[in-house]
Amino acid sequence: MSRFTDEMFATAQTTTKGLVTGEPDTPRRQTWGEIHTIARSMAGALADAGIGHGDAIGVLAGEPVDIAPACQATWMRGGSVTMLHQPTPRTDLEMWARDTETIIDMISAKAVVLGAPFDAAAPLLEERGIRVVTIDELQAGSPIEPVETAETDIVLQQLTSGSTGTPKAVRITHENFYINAYAMIDRIKFVIDDDVMVSWLPLFHDMGMVGFLSVPMQVGAEVVSVTPMDFLRRPLLWAELMGKYRGTVTAAPNFAYSLLARRLRQAEDGAVDLSSARYMWNGAEPVDPDTMEALAEAGARFGLDPSALAPTYGMAETTLAVSIPDPAKGMVLDLVDPDFLEAMQRAVPSNKPNARRLATLGKLVPNLEGRVVDTDGQVLPDRGVGVLQVRGAAVTPGYITLDGKKGAQDDDGWLDTGDVGYFTEEGLVVVCGRVKDVIIMGGRNIYPTDIERAAGSVAGVRPGNAVAIRLNAGQKRESFGVAVETNNFEDHDEVKRIEREVVHAVFSEVGARPRTVAVLGPGSIPKTSSGKLRRNSSSALIPPR
Repeated sequence: MSRFTDEMFATAQTTTKGLVTGEPDTPRRQTWGEIHTIARSMAGALADAGIGHGDAIGVLAGEPVDIAPACQATWMRGGSVTMLHQPTPRTDLEMWARDTETIIDMISAKAVVLGAPFDAAAPLLEERGIRVVTIDELQAGSPIEPVETAETDIVLQQLTSGSTGTPKAVRITHENFYINAYAMIDRIKFVIDDDVMVSWLPLFHDMGMVGFLSVPMQVGAEVVSVTPMDFLRRPLLWAELMGKYRGTVTAAPNFAYSLLARRLRQAEDGAVDLSSARYMWNGAEPVDPDTMEALAEAGARFGLDPSALAPTYGMAETTLAVSIPDPAKGMVLDLVDPDFLEAMQRAVPSNKPNARRLATLGKLVPNLEGRVVDTDGQVLPDRGVGVLQVRGAAVTPGYITLDGKKGAQDDDGWLDTGDVGYFTEEGLVVVCGRVKDVIIMGGRNIYPTDIERAAGSVAGVRPGNAVAIRLNAGQKRESFGVAVETNNFEDHDEVKRIEREVVHAVFSEVGARPRTVAVLGPGSIPKTSSGKLRRNSSSALIPPR
């Protein structure tokens, strides 16, 4: 039996910890032992459906209470889970069905496990020849024992955040799961008896699936799990749950902390209690130091310790974690000279007024090596800016694509992350941006996150809804445009003001003027299923000139 499944099943027999779901209306707590009992019945139904060792299963469900036992049941059968892209009210269902069929074919899924609130999708899938097994049908199965699993078996095929039209999934093994779990646990000094995890993160994203479902299920940690819609309907619920359950560990992308900071500023004294928080991970998208500082200020009167705010770095290819700060470090900024950063690809410390404020993302987690290389593959010293590469037992062996399996590591085991960054002298990781998104103007490397942060500072721009777009269009050198969203997109004077102020803010921040600015309504900027900006798909937002 693999270490991951062996520990997960053993945990179910001994732990009193469990999973809380259904907040805020119908809270329900199940121990991991109770979830395991349900999973045994589900595994029996999967066996009756012909699902066995090495088979792939797609899961389309929104409720953690259903997803947890369904995933464990799949692992009991020695299969792999793929959390499918979830349709939204704006989704073209016919297009979604075609894309889902493509993914099902790509991973060679034997069936799709379907649960609320997506039950109505059954006919769309079945008419395409996709076998559907509902959560209710699984729960009616007869309990069985788990099959043997190996460290090299695939446990998760995590869809990447790109377009569903050209899908790709990261193949994660049982060994990857186990190594990553203890890398995170060891780094944050997690104590099973004391720590409580709280999450609203989507379980189709690796931060939610791995960090706040598979890891606590494996080791027997207490976790409170609500849905992204619960959070978006009432963002302060997140903070309320931290207080109610004495939550110590939580995580979210930067935009969510920006939203939480605004809600905390508006809240009455005593509305929430954040005094128990010791780790609030900020990951999955670029970390804005201003957001973290705003959250620290807004959370102070609710007992939030600023040392709990922890910018982190992770990716599906390393199962989840790449780097996490040590406990109680808080946000550590690196102030660097912007000219050396952009023109010389060196992160030179600076105390000048125009110094670039970059959030450090902690040290590499245990059992993971890292290095930075230049365009010729030469390893760079500390503060040399280049492509980050990582190596270790938590790193995926590769991908599944429309053209079949594809390796992820080079001959020496190194994974190219596709991120530009550097290491400080203390070994702290700093990520500047994605290689494919860097804008080169006059020999300078301009990072779109700097442009977006400046544009987002303009009054009226919706937080997290500014995107910098590389433009070439026959020019001798690259330039860029900026698209932003506003709720006042129908107010001509307001649109013109935002255009002018975005140009001014961007030029002041990066010393380069956008060729054009597009001011759009809410929902116009393309994003991935996990909420990241899709810069490569945003060029159509900028009108040609």
